Amino acid sequence: MSTPTDEQAQGIWLTQEAHDRLKAELDQLVANRPVMSAEINARREEGDLRENGGYHAAKEEQGKQEGRIRQLTDLLRKARVGDAPKTATSAELGTVITIKFQGEDETEKFLLGSREIAGTTNLDVYSPDSAMGSAILGAKPGATVTYKAPNGRDITVEVVAVEPFVP
Repeated sequence: MSTPTDEQAQGIWLTQEAHDRLKAELDQLVANRPVMSAEINARREEGDLRENGGYHAAKEEQGKQEGRIRQLTDLLRKARVGDAPKTATSAELGTVITIKFQGEDETEKFLLGSREIAGTTNLDVYSPDSAMGSAILGAKPGATVTYKAPNGRDITVEVVAVEPFVP
């Protein structure tokens, strides 16, 4: 049995621009369903399905599109659309976090939120479901957190600053 992540529990925060872009993509994919069905039917008419590469390619593309439709439908259903927080005292969805990796002098700045926002900002976007994102969620400036990277190494970062996201 899985436990809900913070993002699932809080809903997925999206800017209005990101929501509108994803809704338009969903509408386009849904509108394209009849075209895809016609393509599959046309390829089916070409003969033996076991050796019909065009048919199998069309079916694979249909599967990808249907998967993306399900993903977008779920994401938009869970989405909390609105502005980023106006103030930020800790790392939360919709905040810009500045961190420093242990042993390094340079800092890294990123937005904590849904990766679907990435198309609307020049900042890197880290999901709160990622290893680092879940470790720093709720951390205040000055806090040091350690998380396990996908390669199994423990990584320690200091939260240097937290500020509201300004699109």
